[in-house]
Amino acid sequence: MTASTLPAEVDAFASEGTHAVRSSSPPQRHGTVVHAPRRRIDGVLLLDKDVGLSSNAALQQVKRLFNAAKAGHTGTLDPLASGLLPICLGEATKFAQLLLDADKTYMATLRLGVTTTTCDAEGAALIQREVDATLADFEALLPRFIGAISQRPPRHAALKYQGRSYYEYAREGVEIPRPVREVSIRELRMLGWRPPEVDIEVTCSKGTYIRVLAEDLGEALGCGAHLSALRRTATGGFELADAITPDALSMLTADEREARLLPADAACGALPRVELSAHEAVSLVEGRAVLRATLADGVYRVYDSDRFAGIAQAEQGVLRPRRLVSIGIPAQPIESVES
Repeated sequence: MTASTLPAEVDAFASEGTHAVRSSSPPQRHGTVVHAPRRRIDGVLLLDKDVGLSSNAALQQVKRLFNAAKAGHTGTLDPLASGLLPICLGEATKFAQLLLDADKTYMATLRLGVTTTTCDAEGAALIQREVDATLADFEALLPRFIGAISQRPPRHAALKYQGRSYYEYAREGVEIPRPVREVSIRELRMLGWRPPEVDIEVTCSKGTYIRVLAEDLGEALGCGAHLSALRRTATGGFELADAITPDALSMLTADEREARLLPADAACGALPRVELSAHEAVSLVEGRAVLRATLADGVYRVYDSDRFAGIAQAEQGVLRPRRLVSIGIPAQPIESVES
C-alpha cells in the first residue's frame, strides 16, 4: 500500500513548519552506557514551550523522554516565543500537516516607538520615534487589519530564495526579493494599553508573521513598533490550558507521561469521521477506492470499527486513501459518524 504524502511548507516565527526526526532502533554503546532501543509510540503531546528554547530543542527533549523512534512538531515557535507546541509521535507524525495548516491564536506584546532589524526584540534598533498615539487611535486602527491582508515576509525568515534562507542573506547584508503574500487575520483585539507597550490577541491563518503585523501596526500608527513578546494559546482545536511544560513533563513517571498523550487521530480531530466496513477498510489499506455516494467532497478521518485507519479524500462519491497508518491504532471516543 502506498499513500500520498501531504505537501509541506516551512515558515518561521509565528508562521508554521513541520519537523520530523527519525532514529534507528538498535541499541548503541557509548563507553559503558547502553542506550535502550527506540520505542514505537503513537500520539500527540501538547507542550507549553518555554521562552529561550528552540522548537527543535523542545522536540528533542520530548523525543528523549518518551524514548520515541519518531517525532515531529507542528509549527515552529522561535526562542523568543512561548506557548502551545503540539508534538506528534509515531504514526501521528503522518498527519502533522493538518495541524500546520490550522489557524493559530497568539497573545502578543508590541513595543511602540522603535523598529528593529528583525521586527522583534532580538534585532538591533533601527528607528526610534515619539509615541503620540492614543488608545482610541489604536482601537480605530485594528479593523483595517482584520480579514485578508498582504504581508511582506521579514528579512530574517526561514523562507528560501535560490536555495538559501532569507536570514542568511540578511546576515550578509544582501537584499533579495521578498514577494508580498496574502494571509488572513480572523480576529484581532486589544488586551491592554500601557504605552509604549500594547497587548493584543490575534487569530490568524497559517503563514502569518505576527512580528510583521506588529511592525505594520506601528507604521500605520505613525510611530513604528516591534514585537517584544509572543505566546501561542491555541492551534488546531487544542488549547494552551491543556499543555505541559518540558520541566513538568520531565518530573513525571513513564506511565504518567504516556497518560498525557492524546491518541494519534487527535491530529485529525477537525475532520469529519467516516466508519468503514471490514471490506472497505481492506480496500483502502490496499490502495483501492471505495464507493460512498452520500459523502460530500472533502477530506475525512476513517475508521475500521474502533481502529483509526488514516485520512481519505472523497470526490464525486468515491473515497480514496490519502494518508493511512501502518496498522490500525486505538482511536478517540466516537463523536459523530458519517455514513
